[in-house]
Amino acid sequence: MKILTGNDLKSGAVTWWTGENWSLHVEDAIDVGEHGDEIAAREAAARHVVSPYVIDGAQGAEGIRPAHIKERIRALGPTVRLDLSLKRADPAAGNWVI
Repeated sequence: MKILTGNDLKSGAVTWWTGENWSLHVEDAIDVGEHGDEIAAREAAARHVVSPYVIDGAQGAEGIRPAHIKERIRALGPTVRLDLSLKRADPAAGNWVI
């Protein structure tokens, strides 16, 4: 599975391609298959997102997650203060990265 990530042009927030637009939540990401580089180029040219790139993803019981720990950390937010993360209401957020 391949998913597309980048950063929001205005805020710098980590974003994920949903098939139609960009979301702050990795759970909204879709499998871009072999079209990821094409979508990334189009979205960067339209200035909808900064530096989009394709990463490996994995479908699990909790939904889509990045396969690599670096990207999981980007998806979750700060790991030193889970109260600032995107999953602050999730009591298992600390387990999400590993």
